[in-house]
Amino acid sequence: MRTLAVAAVLLATAAAPGGASAQGLTQDEALRLAFPTADAVERRTAYLDDAQLERARALAGTGVEVKTTVVTHYVATVAGAPLGVAYFDPHRVRTLAEVLMIVVDPDGRIRRMEVVSFREPPEYRPPPGWLAQFHGRELDGDLSLKGEIPNITGATLTSGAATDAARRVLALHAVIDPFASSAGDEDSR
Repeated sequence: MRTLAVAAVLLATAAAPGGASAQGLTQDEALRLAFPTADAVERRTAYLDDAQLERARALAGTGVEVKTTVVTHYVATVAGAPLGVAYFDPHRVRTLAEVLMIVVDPDGRIRRMEVVSFREPPEYRPPPGWLAQFHGRELDGDLSLKGEIPNITGATLTSGAATDAARRVLALHAVIDPFASSAGDEDSR
């Protein structure tokens, strides 16, 4: 399960020499950065059926892997109104793991993208300025390396992995529609 993979990567990050700050952020730190004004951040889990999984794959696009049927996400609210949803996307860059936190606004656009963990050599890590170009992006043809997302010189695999993660998260977000979900569709824990 992908949820277990996220937990394993986050645990490995915390146990790494020098602590999590050597590799990125803890999950709690990332959520505090994402939603500093939130009254509540609720962990939810959506379970996709086969049709929803196929829809997410179609939305994500050719070449973007969408394997998981269990989607853990964090819905933030302020004064009862939706503020955004955070997703933690674990994936492989070249041979080692990266976890990105991707925050989606209620309008379905990326609000923030943060590196939570990056195990590849530091010179391949995506810089904050490069990640900032995802802010305000929606799931369309321009959200690609052939569209408006430029490669990072010397770190093409990192560029591709981050762009695929953005597409995957936005596709899953569209399918689970966390602000319209009923209690029967999700498990709140």
